[in-house]
Amino acid sequence: MTQHPQGLDMQARSRARRRALQALYAWQLSGSHMNAVIEQFRHEQDMEVADLEYFEDLLHGVEKNVDALDEALRPHIDREVAQIDPIERAALRLAAYELKFRPDVPYRVVINEAIEVTKRFGADHGHSYVNGVLDKLAGELRAVEKRG
Repeated sequence: MTQHPQGLDMQARSRARRRALQALYAWQLSGSHMNAVIEQFRHEQDMEVADLEYFEDLLHGVEKNVDALDEALRPHIDREVAQIDPIERAALRLAAYELKFRPDVPYRVVINEAIEVTKRFGADHGHSYVNGVLDKLAGELRAVEKRG
């Protein structure tokens, strides 16, 4: 188990991000309420190995701020948000939420985790696209951290 200096289980956080990506994907395609998607994942997924609190924060955060997240992504993408592959769109929204609203998570961790989940669930070269977009977004949202 990888422990963070603040006592966080980083593997549980990674699993929470993977589950959150899958839940966001389902939410985007189904149009269901996020609470319904979360309940479905609680019953169908092996959530005890994930950081459930973080999982829910990510999902509610994306749902609540989806317009602001899409607006933040817009200058860094080459098409409309709705035209991005659903897995890549979910990864971008998830990472944009963390970059914008979770300063406790280093930007390098956010980008690396987004790349890894996109490699696992997305198209062959989707992770390269996600990496390029998030690198630019991190330069904008985390400029001080990125320079330091």
